[in-house]
Amino acid sequence: MNQTKYIFVTGGVTSSLGKGIIAASLAKLLQARGYRTTIQKFDPYINVDPGTLNPYEHGECYVTDDGAETDLDLGHYERFLNVPTSQANNVTTGRIYLSVIEKERRGEFLGKTVQVVPHITNEIKERMQLLGKSGDYDIVITEIGGTVGDIESLPYIESVRQLVWDLGENNAIVIHLTLVPYLAAAGELKTKPTQHSVKTLMESGIKADILVCRTEHEISDEIRNKLALFCNVKREAVIQSIDASTIYEVPNLMLEEGLDVVALKKLDLPKKAAPDLKNWNTFLRRLKFPKHTVNIGLIGKYVEMQDCYKSILEAFIHAGAANETKVNVVSIHSEFIDADNIKDKLSSLDAILVAPGFGERGIEGKIEAIRYARENKVPFFGICLGMQMAIIEYSRNVLGLADANSTEMNDKTSNPVVNLMEDQKNVTDKGGTMRLGAWKCDITPDSLAFRIYGKTSISERHRHRYEYNSQYVDQLQKAGLISSGVNPDTGLVEIVELADHPFFIGVQYHPEYKSTVANPHPIFVSFVAAAVKAKKK
Repeated sequence: MNQTKYIFVTGGVTSSLGKGIIAASLAKLLQARGYRTTIQKFDPYINVDPGTLNPYEHGECYVTDDGAETDLDLGHYERFLNVPTSQANNVTTGRIYLSVIEKERRGEFLGKTVQVVPHITNEIKERMQLLGKSGDYDIVITEIGGTVGDIESLPYIESVRQLVWDLGENNAIVIHLTLVPYLAAAGELKTKPTQHSVKTLMESGIKADILVCRTEHEISDEIRNKLALFCNVKREAVIQSIDASTIYEVPNLMLEEGLDVVALKKLDLPKKAAPDLKNWNTFLRRLKFPKHTVNIGLIGKYVEMQDCYKSILEAFIHAGAANETKVNVVSIHSEFIDADNIKDKLSSLDAILVAPGFGERGIEGKIEAIRYARENKVPFFGICLGMQMAIIEYSRNVLGLADANSTEMNDKTSNPVVNLMEDQKNVTDKGGTMRLGAWKCDITPDSLAFRIYGKTSISERHRHRYEYNSQYVDQLQKAGLISSGVNPDTGLVEIVELADHPFFIGVQYHPEYKSTVANPHPIFVSFVAAAVKAKKK
C-alpha cells in the first residue's frame, strides 16, 4: 500500500460503551486479513499522562516498552493484536498544549497569536499521523476519548474533520459508537439518543460513515432501517454490538456483523483472505469450556474498582485458558486483613497474588497475607509492591528484624530493607519520573524463575521508585530468600523466590503488561498451574 488509511472512532450518548474494545476488535479483524494495523488513543483530559492519576479516577496506568505511562486501553490494543505500543500511541490534551506552549516559548510561531485553530488542531493532526507516516502500518485506527459534545473533546473532533478533508475520499472514515437503550416500561429499544448524538457530530462537520450500536437486545431490521435513514448512513453500515460474556468474543461478533468488510469497502481496500482467527478461537474455546476451577485471591488496596487491576485480571484470563482452567479472582481489600481474621479470609483460596500499589494504606494486611502463604505453603505471587512486601515479611518473621520496612512507608526505620532508588532521591516532579519501561533481567539457572521462563535473559516493564536495598540482599539470601533475577546494568534485584515452597515468587516488574491472548505471560501460566496442583491436593 502506498498510502496509510485512517479510521477514527468516536463515542456518543454516554461514556464506557467500549470504544477501545470495538477499535481493538476491528484492528484484530483487519490484522487477521493481512493488513498491518495499529491503534492510538487521544484522551481529552489535561493531565500530561495518566501517571499521576489516582487509579480510582482512571483505572490502572498502563506502561509501554519505551516507558510511556498511558491509558489502560493501550493494554487492550496489545492484548488483542500482540503488537507492542509506544509513546506515540497515547496522546492527551495536556501533552498537546504543553508541546504548543513550548513551541511558542521558542518562538517557532514567529510572533503569531497562538490559537486553538490552527495551532492546537495542527498539533493534534500531526500526532494523529505520526504512526501512519512511519511506513510501518497500512491502517491506523484512532480512538477519540470522551463523548461527542464534551467541551474538552471539541479540538479533537475539529481535527478529525480537518484530517478527513485533508486526506481525501476513501482515505479516512469515521465510526461512531453509540447507545441504543432498552426501556423496560415501554418494552422497546429507543433510537432517539443515537439520532441526537449523530446530529451533534454533524454539527461539528463530521458525517459518521459507520454506526456501531451498543445494545442489550437484538436490533431489528426495522430499527436498523430507521437508524440508517435518520443518521444518514447506509443500511449495511449500521452495526449491532450486543453485550457479550467476554470482551474476547467481540471480534467474532463484529465479523458476523461485517464491520471489517464495510470499513474496507469505504476505504476502497480489497477484502483479501477471510480473517484467520483459528488461534483466537482456540483460546476462546479453552476459555469457555475449562476443565478445572481455582480460586485465586487478589490482595490489593484498590479492589473496589476492577479497572485498577485490569491487566492482572486479563492476564489471569489468558493464563486460565492456557491451563484450561477457570480462574475465579477473589478480590480482598488488604486494609481489612489482620492476624485475627487472616485464616477466615484466605483459607478457601488455592493461591494468593499480592498486587502492586503505592503508599502505606493496607500494607500490613499484605504482609499478613504473604506470611500466611509462606507458612501454609499456598502458591504465592507478588508484583512490584507485592515483592517488596515479601522482602519485609521475610525480614521481620524469619530474619528477626522486627522493624524492617520500606522507607516509602516509614523513613525512620532502622532496617530499610526496601529503599528509594538512588536516582530518585533528588526527583521533585512526580510525573513520568519513575523507573519506567522495559529493563533487562538476568535469571539464575536452576531457579523457579528459570523453570518458568526457560531462559537466562528476559526483558520486563517497570513502574516504581523503590527497590530492594542491596545492603540486605546477602543476609536475606543466606536466610533462604533467593535473589534469582538481577538487572545486569544496575545490579538491582528483580526477582526473589523460596526454594522450600511449592510456588513462591516476587517480581519488581509488572509482568501483567506483556500478557496477550497469543502469548500468555509465563509467570501467570505457571502460577495458575500451581494453583490447580495445590487444589488437587
